[in-house]
Order: sequence, then C-alpha cells, then structure tokens
Amino acid sequence: MMRTLVVSTALVLCAGAAAAQVSFSGYGRFGLGYQENRTTEDVALVSRFRLNIDGKAVTDGGVEFSARVRLQADDSPSVNEQNGATLNGARFSSIYQGFRLDVGNVSGAFDDSDAYFGFEPGLEEFTGQYAGVDYEFLEYDSTGSGSNAVFASYATGPFAVGASYDPDAAGGNDRWDVGASYAFNNYSVYAAYGENEAEQSLLVFVLGAEFDRFSGNLFIGDEDLNLAAGAPETDGMVYGASLGFDVGAATSILASYGSGDGDADTESYAIGVVHDLGGGVSLRGGIGAEGPKNGSTDVIGDFGVHFNF
Repeated sequence: MMRTLVVSTALVLCAGAAAAQVSFSGYGRFGLGYQENRTTEDVALVSRFRLNIDGKAVTDGGVEFSARVRLQADDSPSVNEQNGATLNGARFSSIYQGFRLDVGNVSGAFDDSDAYFGFEPGLEEFTGQYAGVDYEFLEYDSTGSGSNAVFASYATGPFAVGASYDPDAAGGNDRWDVGASYAFNNYSVYAAYGENEAEQSLLVFVLGAEFDRFSGNLFIGDEDLNLAAGAPETDGMVYGASLGFDVGAATSILASYGSGDGDADTESYAIGVVHDLGGGVSLRGGIGAEGPKNGSTDVIGDFGVHFNF
C-alpha cells in the first residue's frame, strides 16, 4: 500500500511538472580579471552564475504564452567581493509563428540584436564594437526590475524587424526604437534607430560577412546626446569593427575595436580566445585597453572557465 502511494504521488508530481512546462537554463563562469588602476587591487576574482526560469503554455490554436525570470549572482571586482544572487523583473511573452510580443522587463531593438554587439572578446565580454556609444537604449535587466516596456518583433526567413516603447511616467522621458535585419548569401545588414523625449537619438548600421572560418562586422552610427554647453564631447559619429576566426574545430580568436568622433568618446580594443573543451565547457580570455580617445588608456583583461547548463 505504501509503495503504491509513493509511486502514485511521484506520477502526479511528474505529470504536474510536465503540464506546467517549466524549464531551467543558464551558465556559470569564473576566473581572474585584470583592470589597470582599479580602486583596490588590479587583479580580482571574477564570476557570474545565471539561471533562467521559463514557464510556458500553448493554446490549442498554437499560440504560446510564456514568462521568464532570471536568478543571477555577479562579482564586484572593484572591491574583490561576491554579490548575492537576486531575481530580476519578469518578462511576459506571446508568440505565434514568426510574431513575438514581450512586455515587462524587455529588450529593445538594439539590445535584442546580435549584430549590434558583434564579437565580444574576454571571459566577461568586457568590450565590443559598440564601445563609442553613450546613448542609453532600452535593455533587458538581468539583476534589477527593468523597464516596464513593450517590444514587438517579427521574423520570416532572412528578414527580421522589431520595435519597442518604454513609457517613463515618473521621469517624463519616454523612449522608443526600431530595428531591422536581412541576411543574403554570406552577408547580413542591420539598421536601428532610437530616440527619447530628451531629444537624444542613436542611429546604427552594421554590415556583416561570413566566409569559411572567418566572420566580421563593420559598425557605424551617429548619436545626438543633446549635450549641455561645456559638457565633455561624446556624441557625433560612432564606429567600430569586430572579427571572429576559427583556428580549428575547437578554438576561435575574437577581436574588436570601437570608438567615436567625440574627443571624450571611449576608445576600446581587445583580442581574445575561446577554446571548447566539450560538454558545454570552454576556456575563455582576452586582453585589451580602454579609455577616452584623446586621453590615457587602461589595460584590461581576463581568463577563466565558462560552462553552460
């Protein structure tokens, strides 16, 4: 009788889990990070634990409704301490064929695109082709509540388009953006534009190419930050590039450069390596430099292990 009760209870729990369609995914990384002229020590332990918790349900008509929260713990390398894990704000989604609608803690048209970020060297992906951009576009928040915004996207074949709107009732600085991408043969193009009520804007174009073991992106854009008189010059044209090269079946080299026309724009360049150990585990590291374009730069680098689960 007791054995029957245990088996029955297990079956009910398993059936409930299957009906709920809850899944878990994420990654961990840890290693050493170097930042020249860091507040404390230049070398610090760096780490991240990320767990995505996704729940979904599908109607008889094939419409999927889902929600995600993320549990994440990061380091604080400036003081060489570990932070506790926190849950972020929820994202809710409705998906039907190529159409997707996200509300809550969402990405915008820039943040949603791999083309915008390109190849990011380092265990922590500490820089990229976008280094010269200072405009604050809508981003998914991994450790906070995020913006209570809406993002809609549609993809069919090689074409994709997306747009977001983020109302700011408290600050009165609503913002919106729109982006589109198209892939053909070995090439891809991406364009996005965003602006806010503070009369700031960002326009970006990315051209990508992929040939055999080589992949690359050219990044160019223009931002208007509506700077006050006497403020450091950080707007105007922004530009960059990133490259990826597969040395072999398990090893890739990544490189990036990013800057802008403004005298105070950030200029950053780096090179990194990824070596696949199998089973979702890889060794990753990079080294580079970052600082004001017309000022002194600091060396930055890291090395460690990244594993998916």
